[in-house]
Amino acid sequence: MTVNPNPKNLFSAVVAKAGLKQEVYTKTLNAFDNFKTEVIFLVQKFHESVKPGKWNIPFEFKDQGPFEFELKFGGDILIFFMHTNVFEFSRNHAVMKTSYIRDDKSRSYCGIIHIFNFLADSFKYSRTNDIGYLIGRIFINRENHYFVEGKREIGHLYNDFATAILNNDATHTIVQSSILYTLNFDLLTPPYDNMKEVTVEEMKTTLDSIQIRTGKRLGFRFQADKFEEK
Repeated sequence: MTVNPNPKNLFSAVVAKAGLKQEVYTKTLNAFDNFKTEVIFLVQKFHESVKPGKWNIPFEFKDQGPFEFELKFGGDILIFFMHTNVFEFSRNHAVMKTSYIRDDKSRSYCGIIHIFNFLADSFKYSRTNDIGYLIGRIFINRENHYFVEGKREIGHLYNDFATAILNNDATHTIVQSSILYTLNFDLLTPPYDNMKEVTVEEMKTTLDSIQIRTGKRLGFRFQADKFEEK
């Protein structure tokens, strides 16, 4: 690496890179707030539209601060989490080979919003050994273009980075797709061999806090749920 003897050039490089990252961070934070607004809206519409019935079906928003919130519905929780740092794609990533990035490399710097799925009972009963799943992550750049890496239709519908703008319609669709995917991502019975031995300590605890892991695909290779699935 050659060191430039002119400090003004050095300072200009610092300002340019820091400014780019701050711009990406701001766009990502605005997008995260829009996701939060969309979820609050859906919660309100649910309670306006669904009349009380035989079962008490939760559909609830919980704010966890500026970078995290939860949507609880039925027996599931979706956690939306924004990373506070800005990332660049590796040179081997598919988006780096597109003309959109080749024309302006600064477009490859993105903020990330993660969407995790957990069982609601895992939090209710403090089952800290239970497993959650990353069902999607949303990448946003300084131009507010986005794409989604995710499970099934979540990743398939939103992968045109060059043209996709993260507007209100896109936010609405991503949230609904995440909910629908979660509803169809069912809890499977763990293999018998994983359950046949239990310690005395585990049996002395209540069933609500028993230290046997619960997860929707526990005992099965997570890779079996590939992004290419329909």
